[in-house]
Amino acid sequence: MAKYLVIVESPAKVKTVKKFLGSNYEVAASNGHVRDLPKSQLGIDVEHDFEPKYITIRGKGELLAGLRKSAKKADKVYLATDPDREGEAISWHLAQALKLEEKKMRRITFNEITKTAVKASLKEARDIDMNLVDEQQARRMLDRMVGYEISPLLWKKIKRGLSAGRVQSVALRIIGDREDEINAFIPKEYWTLDAEFRIPGEKKHLTAHFYGKEKEKINLESVQQLNQILEELEGCTFTVAEVRTGERVKKAPLPFTTSTLQQEAAKVLNFSTQKTMRLAQQLYEGVDLKNNGTVGLISYLRTDSTRISAEADAAAREYIRSQYGEQYAAKGDTTENKNKKAQDAHEAIRPTDVTRTPTVLKESLSRDQFRLYQLIWKRFVASRMEAAKYETMSVRIKGGEYWFTVSASRISFDGFMSVYVQEEDEKKDSGAHLKNLEKDMVLTLGEFQKEQHFTQPPAHYTEASLVKTLEELGIGRPSTYAPTITTIINRRYVAKENKNLYITELGEVVNNMMKQAFPSIVDVNFTANMEGLLDCVGDGKVAWKTVVRNFWPDLIESVHQAEKDLEEVKIEDEVTDVICDVCGRNMVVKYGPHGKFLACPGFPECRNTKPYLEKIGVKCPKCGGEIILKKTKKGRRYYGCEHNPDCDFMSWQKPSVEKCPKCGGYMLEKGNRLVCADKTCGYVKTPD
Repeated sequence: MAKYLVIVESPAKVKTVKKFLGSNYEVAASNGHVRDLPKSQLGIDVEHDFEPKYITIRGKGELLAGLRKSAKKADKVYLATDPDREGEAISWHLAQALKLEEKKMRRITFNEITKTAVKASLKEARDIDMNLVDEQQARRMLDRMVGYEISPLLWKKIKRGLSAGRVQSVALRIIGDREDEINAFIPKEYWTLDAEFRIPGEKKHLTAHFYGKEKEKINLESVQQLNQILEELEGCTFTVAEVRTGERVKKAPLPFTTSTLQQEAAKVLNFSTQKTMRLAQQLYEGVDLKNNGTVGLISYLRTDSTRISAEADAAAREYIRSQYGEQYAAKGDTTENKNKKAQDAHEAIRPTDVTRTPTVLKESLSRDQFRLYQLIWKRFVASRMEAAKYETMSVRIKGGEYWFTVSASRISFDGFMSVYVQEEDEKKDSGAHLKNLEKDMVLTLGEFQKEQHFTQPPAHYTEASLVKTLEELGIGRPSTYAPTITTIINRRYVAKENKNLYITELGEVVNNMMKQAFPSIVDVNFTANMEGLLDCVGDGKVAWKTVVRNFWPDLIESVHQAEKDLEEVKIEDEVTDVICDVCGRNMVVKYGPHGKFLACPGFPECRNTKPYLEKIGVKCPKCGGEIILKKTKKGRRYYGCEHNPDCDFMSWQKPSVEKCPKCGGYMLEKGNRLVCADKTCGYVKTPD
């Protein structure tokens, strides 16, 4: 009998795949990559047309020796690494490392680890797709060039242990730019005006919102403007001027891609992108189910396609008809993939078997696995269902020359919402009392409710909103979002507090240097164009070495220029008047992973350190003490009183020594302007 060797990436898949294939197949794992560029050097021969120097990854020698023995005995070797660009590259590296003959070697991929998919993949065995391999090589080499050429410069100019990256540096810049926007933001005052009406014959009151004039929306920007309108409304008769009824349709959501799964898991389950990918990997590779052994529960997790296979689509619609009724199953094609760059060979993330409901699997899954699987299952089922329908009603009420509006909606058919409801849809039905309103009906005014508001700055990025932004800008690809965010947090360039991402002092120093010395590397458009160019390599339209050849000269020129121009960026040890209480020397300011601290210059003989309290020369408006620059545990900067905890003064923005000429309160520095800390005062001082 013929003997076949199947090599997968992960040991977790070995048992499952073996079970599907039977005794003629030996299944082994490569444990991910087996070859890579060396860690100790650039690993790219710049002099000889950028040839990469691949070496066996440390610790993989024994594993490769075992695979070579198995490959020699086998009649055919099937390379079954993951069905994406990186998986294709791992298969190619395996073929090179094992010295496999072309006629003996075939590449197979399966989008889900099920018996049907694995067996079908053998019938569709093919050659290795060298376009995908070349794209992966180009990405790896560009990342290596940026990391290995710029990082030593950061060590030299700032501190050792820092790093730059082709995608991570752009992500850091995006967060830094948002922080600058927030810091420079000046709130603007505005008001809202609501009117409470009594409907004839109804106990309930009706609250309508001020709109303006019939064909002109009026924004209320001051209390004077509002009071003027209230004066004009005094003694007016309020009548129902317009009643409109209609229907609103809310389409079913598309099934998850990597990006949308990360976003939704962050919002709904409070999972980090890294945690989401780890759990999804476990669900893809397989979970032990009672009486079934190890079973892969979801399709492949790294995808930007919303396509669903015809079989999975038919199975889902059949399940919906049997469980919810014919009217709930979608009639037409529900998939709409607007992303032209999507790898349509992939499917969206979906359950491998729609009849395995979350309830059925609950006992076999950990709590977090269950919650993620439930999210994926519900979203997939919902994507094959009919739209939800709402009955809508909007009413316009006229008083004098001013108009007020009120609207309401009621679900008339829940459609996909019977399975999957997003946060924004969780509002209850409203406005049953509007049904009794008729045109020209006179309403009795109860009272006006006026409220002052201030515009809010842009929100800080969360992991979910950063992933969404990276995807919209075309920066990075599904497999890179989680490691990129994890890297900038682990490097302490960014702090994560209460879901929000804040740039740290260390992050600001690195970001400012990158913007100054390597503007193109951290330029959003340049990076997005580079991603597009790399996609063209994968499509076979551009040679991978062309991309590398064009990238290298500009990069190396920028590095040489930065070495000359950036001497002043280096953070020297600043001597302070604080005396070391161990050896009596003047302590110096050092820069560590968490930011600045005081250290004895006698290191290593004297290892004394102290926290660095940087006074900003401004007195505390509460107690008169000194205001000092502080940091949260995770590295976010703020300003607090030296007498904390007795004095609780704190501000995220830097207080100014100048007092507000309008109210006498303290002012804050926002960009090149000074703004009164009291929003209700609203004083702003701009430079002359």
